[in-house]
Amino acid sequence: MDVKEAVATAKSYVADLFAEENFSDLGLEEVSLDQQADQWVVTLGFARPWERAATGFLAVVQPGSKPRRSYKVVRISDKTREVVSLKNYDGAA
Repeated sequence: MDVKEAVATAKSYVADLFAEENFSDLGLEEVSLDQQADQWVVTLGFARPWERAATGFLAVVQPGSKPRRSYKVVRISDKTREVVSLKNYDGAA
């Protein structure tokens, strides 16, 4: 599996899993190959409806506010090409 296939697999998995939440702006944040575990580690970010930018009065009170994003780490077996896990991104290296 190459890096593009790993990213496509992760995006497809997240899109399917979170489809009912009407998320938007799914994007790649980072990707690496964990050679010891033989797994691709793909971090994706997206916005949920309740995390979108403020509108109306809140936009005036908080100008320039940006939407919060959810970040998920998808681990994919390089050998089987199957998703092994999905976890919240915690910011740890």
